[in-house]
Amino acid sequence: MNSITLLLTLLDQAYDHPAWHGTNLKGAIRRLNVAEAAWRPSAKRHNIWEIVVHCAYWKYAVRRRILAEKRGSFALKGSNWFYRYGVEGDAVWKADLALLEESHLALRASVASLAPP
Repeated sequence: MNSITLLLTLLDQAYDHPAWHGTNLKGAIRRLNVAEAAWRPSAKRHNIWEIVVHCAYWKYAVRRRILAEKRGSFALKGSNWFYRYGVEGDAVWKADLALLEESHLALRASVASLAPP
């Protein structure tokens, strides 16, 4: 297995493939509704929804660095943490889940395009 194949395997296991570490990210958020995703353990803690968008952002950031792209092309305004309170509704939750999926697929494609060392 070359290094690119290994990276792709690890990315997939962390996101949506069976993995040694147990439930992957997509499995952990499957079947969550807006209220569950927006639930905050305390006032100064992030909720699951914010962590989902945070993951989408960092998948974007890594892809951007791999491809040497300029900053500023993420689908949402801002960077790193994007606050979600639950009042945004089901459509925004589903859109953010789609953003995570798109970010993962784009990152995967950028890694696959690399030449092995």
